Amino acid sequence: QVQLVESGGGLVQAGGSLRLSCTASGRAFSTRNLGWFRQAPGKEREFVAFIWSGESTYEADSVKGRFTISRDNAKNTMYLQMNTLKLEDTGVYYCAVYGLGDVRRPHSYSYWGQGTQVTVSS
Repeated sequence: QVQLVESGGGLVQAGGSLRLSCTASGRAFSTRNLGWFRQAPGKEREFVAFIWSGESTYEADSVKGRFTISRDNAKNTMYLQMNTLKLEDTGVYYCAVYGLGDVRRPHSYSYWGQGTQVTVSS
């Protein structure tokens, strides 16, 4: 069993930055592949970024060049550095542990955090 806790969300003006954290309980964090998703009101959960245990990364086109996913295995923590935030980045951000399948699909993930709200204002 893995428990995930996100933090770092908040209210920020467009063009600003935030760093989200996702801390995991349980063993073998360093061997797990992890992802970030987000969900805006009335919309489906959307893939944001993915990081393999070997620390290779993959970002959605909508955030590429603005968001950076990283991890610190010694702290059992994954991060999402978000720069040049836009209004359309508003939503609840979730971290998740990958299971099997397409990394861009929510059903490919086994464990989820409770989410942290990010609101970008004009």
